[in-house]
Amino acid sequence: MTDITIFHNPKCGTSRNVLALIRHAGLEPRIVEYMSALPSRDEIRALAIAAGQPLRALLREKETAFTELGLADPALSDDALLDAIQQHPVLLNRPIVVTPLGTALCRPSEAVLELLPVGPLPPFTKEDGEVVHDSGKRRG
Repeated sequence: MTDITIFHNPKCGTSRNVLALIRHAGLEPRIVEYMSALPSRDEIRALAIAAGQPLRALLREKETAFTELGLADPALSDDALLDAIQQHPVLLNRPIVVTPLGTALCRPSEAVLELLPVGPLPPFTKEDGEVVHDSGKRRG
C-alpha cells in the first residue's frame, strides 16, 4: 500500500483512467468512492487548500445541480458550496488525488503523472484509445 488516495467515481471515465494510470505505475491507492462515502466538510476544505485551489475549483460545473442551485454565483460562501456538495456529492469534481508529492484535481487524467512518486512510465493507453506519454516531470 502506498500513501496515495484517490477520490474516485467509477462511473467517470477520467477517474477510471487516473486510477488505471496509478496502477500502471505499480502503485495501489486507497480508493474513496466519494459518491457513497463522501468526505467530511473539513476534509473537502482541506483537499482544496492542499491543492492550492479555492473550494469553488473543486465543483463539477457540468452537473445539472450546479445550474439548478445557482452555484455559479460568485457571492456564494464556501459554506454554501459545501452544503451543496453534501446534498449532491456528484458536484465534487473528480478525481482528486493525494500523494506525497501533492494534491490535485486530475483533469485531464495525465495530470496525475506529476504526483506519482516513481520514475517515467512506459506509454499508457486510455479507455478512448489516446496514448499518454510520461515526460518524467514530477512535483517537488
